[in-house]
Amino acid sequence: MAAISPSSFVSVSSSTSSCSFSCPFVSCLKRAYDGVSVSNHRSHGRLAAVSCSSSELGSGSDSDSVNRRSHTQMSSMAPFGVTMSGNGSSGPSYKWRRVLLKVSGEALAGDHTQNIDPKVTMEIAREVASVTRLGIEVAIVVGGGNIFRGSSWVGSSGLDQSSADYIGMLATVMNSIFLQATMESIGIPTRVQTAFRMSEVAEPYIRRRAVRHLEKGRVVIFAAGTGNPFFTTDTAAALRGAEINAEVVLKATNVDGVYDNDPRCDPNARLLENLTYQEVMAKDLSVMDMTAITLCQTNKIPVVVFNLNKPGNISKAIKGEKVGTLICKEDSLPLKL
Repeated sequence: MAAISPSSFVSVSSSTSSCSFSCPFVSCLKRAYDGVSVSNHRSHGRLAAVSCSSSELGSGSDSDSVNRRSHTQMSSMAPFGVTMSGNGSSGPSYKWRRVLLKVSGEALAGDHTQNIDPKVTMEIAREVASVTRLGIEVAIVVGGGNIFRGSSWVGSSGLDQSSADYIGMLATVMNSIFLQATMESIGIPTRVQTAFRMSEVAEPYIRRRAVRHLEKGRVVIFAAGTGNPFFTTDTAAALRGAEINAEVVLKATNVDGVYDNDPRCDPNARLLENLTYQEVMAKDLSVMDMTAITLCQTNKIPVVVFNLNKPGNISKAIKGEKVGTLICKEDSLPLKL
């Protein structure tokens, strides 16, 4: 192998296709660069390691050999998100590339000794971090029931439904800022976007900006629900999921999934691993409110309901592994997670 000094490296940009190269080494590098297909929409290029022997840097008669070698090297590179085995074969990619995680406010309370349990938020942050480093884009919608649940306060001291719902939206902002701080403490770049303007503490919700944050590898937390009373944070999760083109809505709860009966009251309640949107609505199952389910059905967004309290469940759900209950359209069942 011929020794190549650092000064021998040449910066190759997308404009190289219009340039002519006389140096065999640069020609070799150009062929390798041109052979790279960018499979990740976040990337604008990929670093290629090219080996050129002294014979390959020789006369033009060896150009076919150089071409064959560079083609072999580049074809063995795995696309983004695909693992390579020892024999060069590629394994399956992750099922979801962009997900929306819905975390209820009650789940953040942990053992309910305080409104927010730092251990719960840290566990969420660590599991989200483990998947964002794999290139999976994660958006989050947080509830506010651990601080204030509007429906429980309607009528108290003359509080009407709209005012109660707005207070609940402010509670989701508190949870979102807390979760953002936890995530950034372990190195996850995170942005909070609110449905109504609170510019001193968070960004306003702008769909294109949210998508751009995701493309740059940042986690986006959507706060303040939809910004309108009479709509739940479940509906906000379905709405934001549709807006950002999320491939799935993941609902983190305090139970293992959807049961045919309340597992807290019936020890014989059976976990339903697969459901259709129609079954959820017909049986009036307590998964999400009907508006949220209808939105997901209309936009063909599957929903996965799983237990937040089991370690590893968040990362499993985000990576598309089998966990909890899957809700999707009928012709997608059974769908392996």
